[in-house]
Amino acid sequence: MKLYFRLLYLIFTQRLRSRCSVFGPCDTTLRVWPNDLDIFFHVNNGVYLTLMDLGRTDMMLRSGVFGPVRSAGWYPVVAAETIRFQRSLTLFQKFSIRTEVVGWNEKSIYIEQVFTSKGKQIAIAALDIRFLKKVGGKVSPADLFALLGEEHHDQPELPAWIKTWSLATEAMPRER
Repeated sequence: MKLYFRLLYLIFTQRLRSRCSVFGPCDTTLRVWPNDLDIFFHVNNGVYLTLMDLGRTDMMLRSGVFGPVRSAGWYPVVAAETIRFQRSLTLFQKFSIRTEVVGWNEKSIYIEQVFTSKGKQIAIAALDIRFLKKVGGKVSPADLFALLGEEHHDQPELPAWIKTWSLATEAMPRER
């Protein structure tokens, strides 16, 4: 993550903003700055992925997930992500990223992140998130939810498009 000033802003203002559920939704409002732009003066496609990091970090902070996960010596990683762009974001434009858990299985938590501005969808992304242990090893979603006191939460049915996307990303070659 390279957007340190925005990250610090989210950290220092988390207590001033509303709490959210471990599962979301969590709305993170930001603005486009000059360093977000490419040579065509709209937000660079790679910057969207970094902005999504901020949305997920904001959700972890405001839901109370960050502290227990860090204390356990665990950390999240993105195993796969896909984004579809529908409109551009331009200089100084205000936008929001809605981050929400759409489901999970025995190894992954699936998150949807939607960018909106002025009531219009800008982009939508799907992410396969996994948690790892700093000492080595994997953390199952069941173990994560148990740590957070959410072990009895009903597992929602994954949307069909997430199932299809997940199968497609799993079919990608691991090595060439």
